Amino acid sequence: MNFNINRVKISVTIPVNSVSSVRDALFDVGVGIIGNYTNCSLSTKCIGNFKPNDKAHPFIGEKNKMQFVEEERLEVFCDVKDVKNVISRLREIHPYEEPVIDIIPLLDEKDFN
Repeated sequence: MNFNINRVKISVTIPVNSVSSVRDALFDVGVGIIGNYTNCSLSTKCIGNFKPNDKAHPFIGEKNKMQFVEEERLEVFCDVKDVKNVISRLREIHPYEEPVIDIIPLLDEKDFN
């Protein structure tokens, strides 16, 4: 069975107060289109934790102190051809120095027998 990957899901956690601006910036570069619908996304509240080292420039918290931050995991769909542009824009607009970005290939149900 051969699968063609034409779409991906991009997932990233964002501090709660930055979700709207990141989401809107991603919509501006063409994510979140599902059939006849635009601006589609999913967000789930979560708690992120991290400890910036001496070389870090944390957006939230202090160096060498454990941080627990209320975040939202934002998930959007995009075409494979747009991934590089979307990730580039995401890194520009995301407030974190090192956002963790998941790029998940999506299988199309029509590829299954």
